Amino acid sequence: MTKRTVTRSVPRGPRGDRLALLGVYLNDHLAGATFGTQLARRLAKNPVDAASGDTLRTLATEITADRAALLRLMKDLGIRARGYKAGAGWAAEKIGRLKRNRRLLSRSPLSPLLELEALRLGVAGKAAGWRTLRELAETDARLDAARLDDLLERADRQAETLEQLRVRQAAESFRTA
Repeated sequence: MTKRTVTRSVPRGPRGDRLALLGVYLNDHLAGATFGTQLARRLAKNPVDAASGDTLRTLATEITADRAALLRLMKDLGIRARGYKAGAGWAAEKIGRLKRNRRLLSRSPLSPLLELEALRLGVAGKAAGWRTLRELAETDARLDAARLDDLLERADRQAETLEQLRVRQAAESFRTA
């Protein structure tokens, strides 16, 4: 009988356990960032009106950059990005398009509102992740506190912009006259 050896990428003990948990946490955020990037790009390609088109394109560019920033932070922390998590985020966005909207080949007038709400929630989750990392930056020199402050400020701006777009779209979606 041969002895089986198990290799772990994370050291054993309390520090290793915390690093493993941080890896799970950040990979879950990577899945969300992948979902958000795909959704933001789709919204930018299909804006409901010309007025929101430029804003959505800017948001899509920023959200894509935020995902790249997350990947860089994970690398700095020595955390491997799990492709299956990113793949799950990608697939979830595609599956999210298949909703009962009483239309087979076209988008429902309700789709832009629901998509803006989903993106708004995703940005709130991203901001929570940045806040968590900002707290860790107080004791972990691998994390740049100033960079995390910038990312958090951008997420707050994105949330505000998405809320304005969402409110405007809600009024449009449910206009009775």
